[in-house]
Amino acid sequence: MLSYRHLFHAGNSADVFKHALLTRLLVALGGKGKPYCFLDTHAGTGRYDLAHEWAWKGREFENGIGRLWDREDIPAALAPYMDAVRSENPKGRLRFYPGSPLIALKLRRPGDRLVFSELNRTDCAALEAVVGRGRNTAVHLMDGYQALKAFVPPPERRGLVLLDSSFDRPGEFLRIARALKDAHRRWPTGLYAAWYPLMAPGAMRGFARDMEKTRIRKILRLELRVREPGPDAAIPGCGMLVINPPWKFDAEARPLLDWIRRALAQDGAGGVTVDWLAPE
Repeated sequence: MLSYRHLFHAGNSADVFKHALLTRLLVALGGKGKPYCFLDTHAGTGRYDLAHEWAWKGREFENGIGRLWDREDIPAALAPYMDAVRSENPKGRLRFYPGSPLIALKLRRPGDRLVFSELNRTDCAALEAVVGRGRNTAVHLMDGYQALKAFVPPPERRGLVLLDSSFDRPGEFLRIARALKDAHRRWPTGLYAAWYPLMAPGAMRGFARDMEKTRIRKILRLELRVREPGPDAAIPGCGMLVINPPWKFDAEARPLLDWIRRALAQDGAGGVTVDWLAPE
């Protein structure tokens, strides 16, 4: 299982994958006139100090954002993500990594509304200190799945839900499938993005079956593998299911993830998957 304190993993390859796709989804939402709501169900602390001893325990960021920091060939699609990271490090040295709340805060427009949920009391207090409270920003000490029930559908009827569980307890794949089925029933036009680690093949097949049983349509599956599965129990990569993705998001995501894989994969290993788990 992954540690429930994200600071151990902040800025790793999974974060690069997740936040690169998140920025593209938020940019697409911001490209249309009407305000949107962004709900982050497992928001964390919002900002992570990569100099902290927890981050240095595994130094996972070195094989994630650390590999991109000094590159001068960042593709245009990745620029909003890198801009968000660089804005947290104005002196030019990589130290702080923005979580999804800060990325959303930097990309939102006047009128867009942000709702953050975090169950850990200490992390929730840290998150509130980072993002603050305002007319269009709310922080809730709440279980992420309860937040999904409480805040969906949003009054804007337009927006994105990021379901980013820590996978620190068994049965999480089934829990995600059930939560998405329930949320989609109440808000079928909503945009949903659910992150997950790549586990054993049997678990992944089971997750795909559970999602197919929901009968939700327009489910895009995006996966990044940066290493080959091995005996060391390190996950080979991660994925994201995007329900109701923006038009041509699959075509945009493929070259972006191919570039990220080349930048982050160890010894040329790994691969990318972009396919429709459930077409329209």
